Amino acid sequence: MGETLNSDEGNASISIDSSDEVDEILEDEDAEPTNTIITQLSDEAKLRMEVLQSLIEPCDRKTYGIKLKQAAQRLGKTVRTVQRLVKKYQEQGLSAVTEPERSDKGNYRIDEEWQEFIVKTYKEGNKSGRKMTPAQVAIRVQVRAEQLGLERYPSHMTVYRVLNPIIERKEQKQKVRNIGWRGSRVSHQTRDGQTLEPRYSNHTWQCDHTKLDVMLVDQYGETLARPWLTKITDSYSRCIMGMHLGFDAPSSLVVALAMRHAVLAKKYPSEYKLHCEWGTFGIPENLFTDGGKDFRSEHLKQIGFQIGFECHLRDRPSEGGIEERSFGTINTDFLSGFYGYLGSNIQQRPENAEEEACITLRELHLLIVRYIVDNYNQRLDARSGQTRFQRWEAGLPALPSLIDERQLDICLMKKTRRSIYKGGYVSFENITYRGEYLAAYAGEGVILRFDPRDISTVFVYRQDSGKEELLSQAHAIDLETEQISLEEAKAASRKIRDAGKQISNKSILAEVRDRDTFIKQKKKSQKERKKQEQAQVHSVYKPPQIHEPVEQTQETPQLQKRRPRVYDYEQLRRDYDD
Repeated sequence: MGETLNSDEGNASISIDSSDEVDEILEDEDAEPTNTIITQLSDEAKLRMEVLQSLIEPCDRKTYGIKLKQAAQRLGKTVRTVQRLVKKYQEQGLSAVTEPERSDKGNYRIDEEWQEFIVKTYKEGNKSGRKMTPAQVAIRVQVRAEQLGLERYPSHMTVYRVLNPIIERKEQKQKVRNIGWRGSRVSHQTRDGQTLEPRYSNHTWQCDHTKLDVMLVDQYGETLARPWLTKITDSYSRCIMGMHLGFDAPSSLVVALAMRHAVLAKKYPSEYKLHCEWGTFGIPENLFTDGGKDFRSEHLKQIGFQIGFECHLRDRPSEGGIEERSFGTINTDFLSGFYGYLGSNIQQRPENAEEEACITLRELHLLIVRYIVDNYNQRLDARSGQTRFQRWEAGLPALPSLIDERQLDICLMKKTRRSIYKGGYVSFENITYRGEYLAAYAGEGVILRFDPRDISTVFVYRQDSGKEELLSQAHAIDLETEQISLEEAKAASRKIRDAGKQISNKSILAEVRDRDTFIKQKKKSQKERKKQEQAQVHSVYKPPQIHEPVEQTQETPQLQKRRPRVYDYEQLRRDYDD
């Protein structure tokens, strides 16, 4: 039987169907296919996503009833329909908000020229100490309409609706500045006026980018560039949750890769030489970032809705002090002893820093992972007396649940416009892949999603009506047991191409192995190299036969002294016997 919640306003009753009744309602609806990624959302779908996020937040039954009624009013639907949407979201995730609706619903029903005129007039009227109210803007709209001879123009209420978001943002900036840390607690002020107070681990994560002050080289010692570091930090414990290191400029794809690394449980092979484990993982409730376009992208919002976190923008730059401080620590405490370190002060940078650079991206990744795991996360937090990792572990309200990697395929990088060849083969970065069930889709265009740290396996998706459906995993032929990054594959292709040889999976694998051997030999000390050279077996010098006339040449006494005379014993014995 269904239950009834009574609200305080007007004694209105809201009926909540039992799970059995909801299941009967949803039986006739078409279920979305599994392993799909929603990549395009209409304005109405974005509104549904926002409303559903507010409904799935924990609250008591009375508050939920009120929020349910408000959600129905916002969407212009019945309470019963909103309940169906909530149930559908719990079963299908992001696909629950993609029902077709009017594309112009929720937009201003005036021309863009009128919108631009209203905003521009208001901003120009409030410059240089001047003040202009929305009512005065409405009068100017009326004057402009008379000048153009138009009978229909935006009303004063329409002008108010267009200017209200601008006025609200202006008022938020005039509020009292957030003090940040208060004892052992921290609070964040968002751009939309909310206050986030992380009181436990994984409540709020921060994310930001920086260009590290160190110059890197490629696998052959040629100078490349400074790498970008994207880092995610837990506000409660100040523990680094995940990161992405590479040469790609900041974008929503880079942020997604860093989020994927932070959410998943992390395991590293023995070559990283870790004394501790990078034990942080889980899903945050909030992601707190600056206002860069990579953090305002629809891609990141869709990721948040898919796995269950909300995106918030900082009210002012000072709100990101935790991230900026840790970036400074990494640059000064970790990178300052590296060859190729440039320093943050451009005027005081060493002159030969680029010439002395000798570290590759892969080597830096090995070193920075160990620094974060064994050093930074293990340092004591002055406010609690615990290490950052201990504070994160102790601050968990419950053990985070492990998430399936396939749910995070939306966070992987993608390369579009690839075709499936006969036999189920796919080509990417001069590497040939083959996957099960792909032969049936020969000739079709697909999307490849991959982790740039290891492209020996890619995930093949087919795009249809703004959605991506997983077809199969594809593995690189002859590289099934190997691990190769995107940068290594590109460097190998360039080297083989310069040599004028044909590029294949085997040639790329051989080049990578030869390069690793070269790097290991390069690291050997001069003393070890001398021992190795002395141990090598050289061919014996064979002089001309002694019975044959040899032309005498004029040599200096020093040269005659240095050159030993070598005789053929068998030939001498035969000559004397004769």
